[in-house]
Amino acid sequence: MAHLINDECLSCGACEPECPVSAISEGDGKYIIDADTCTDCGACVEVCPADAIEAN
Repeated sequence: MAHLINDECLSCGACEPECPVSAISEGDGKYIIDADTCTDCGACVEVCPADAIEAN
């Protein structure tokens, strides 16, 4: 599963529409990656301008 580094996240939302399985959602101004849904494809990692997402 991809892991979001909250301290680095800009909350720009670039990752959310890129996720092919809709594992990323926004709530209370922060983004969350659902571990049960994430397929670790890396699409979000590639588009994150802050390098705030790490793939496992």
